[in-house]
Amino acid sequence: MLGAVNPPVFENSLFTFATAEELGEAIRNEDERYVYWRGTNPTVDLAQRKLAALERGERAKCFGSGMGAISATISSIVSAGDHVLVLGAVYGPTTQFLRYLEKFGVTHTHVDDLAGCDSAIRDSTRLLYFESPSYMAYAVVDIAEVTGWARERGLVTVMDNTWSTPLFQKPLTMGVDLVVHSLSKYIGGHSDLVGGVVIGPSRLVRPLALKEYQLYGAAMSPHDAAKVIKGLRTLPVRMAAHQERGLAVAAFLQDHPAVRAVNHPGLPSHPGHAIAVRQMAGFSSLFSLVLDTESREEVGAFLDKLRHFRIGVSWGGFESLVNAPALSTEESVRATMGIPVGLVRLSVGLEPADVLIKDLGLALEGVGRLA
Repeated sequence: MLGAVNPPVFENSLFTFATAEELGEAIRNEDERYVYWRGTNPTVDLAQRKLAALERGERAKCFGSGMGAISATISSIVSAGDHVLVLGAVYGPTTQFLRYLEKFGVTHTHVDDLAGCDSAIRDSTRLLYFESPSYMAYAVVDIAEVTGWARERGLVTVMDNTWSTPLFQKPLTMGVDLVVHSLSKYIGGHSDLVGGVVIGPSRLVRPLALKEYQLYGAAMSPHDAAKVIKGLRTLPVRMAAHQERGLAVAAFLQDHPAVRAVNHPGLPSHPGHAIAVRQMAGFSSLFSLVLDTESREEVGAFLDKLRHFRIGVSWGGFESLVNAPALSTEESVRATMGIPVGLVRLSVGLEPADVLIKDLGLALEGVGRLA
């Protein structure tokens, strides 16, 4: 428009029509027509089309938060009496939401692998939900194998692909029915927006957009949509840098005597590395390490010693962040996910790797058996 390099931001909350008939027709198709901000908006619509194309999906719907996308997506699939299989560790609030659904008669079971799925599946099972790499542990799921198993049993599959971004992994091409993302992480990339998206075939996304999206009210603002569009423009450059720095830091940590384990799928020592290389085009910089300690106090002291890794709950931005579930996650959720006390999550930002490695090395002095 007018030669503008950046798309305009449509701030208006509503759109008017020449006739009542036109308004009625637009309301019946509010997932595609501009009626009211709570439905859709030209700026948000542009972000949705870009995200759908990048993920190789037919349609995308953006939300005001990642949990807005996740809760609406799950709700669009299940009804009272249905059962959900959760494969591997998933985002803590997702587990909390599934527990919340129990009051409406929706049950769920956490399993570790497909053998567990075989044992836990019921006649009422409707949905298989998973992440790959998984939450906090960063275990790798063979996506094609899992979706094939689910398809044979008539289950809908939903996968959280936030860790990889659509650049490094495209689950829809491997049989996943719906993909969700927190746009607050790598796609936004600058820790200045909160948003989410669900992407998939029109037959699943359109009903969700007309019902759950509208009723839950987690609408994305046009300003946040503009930030998503801007983040997508630099995503390939940023992800290449995140990958390089993340692998360098992970390689340093895996050889450190105060570290029991490093959970990074990009390391050849990772149990799922071969599968990851097969189904992913690259690796982000979010991973975890397990300190050689069982003390929550010692974990907290390690975080406090860090100077370049800031203590924070999110990730995927330009700044490096650190968090420890034992200090911040509900105990029952942590137990369900099998997360040890000494697990620490690192989000490696865009600072020089040698600076971050030195920071970690100094903070690790005195941890566990080095004390």
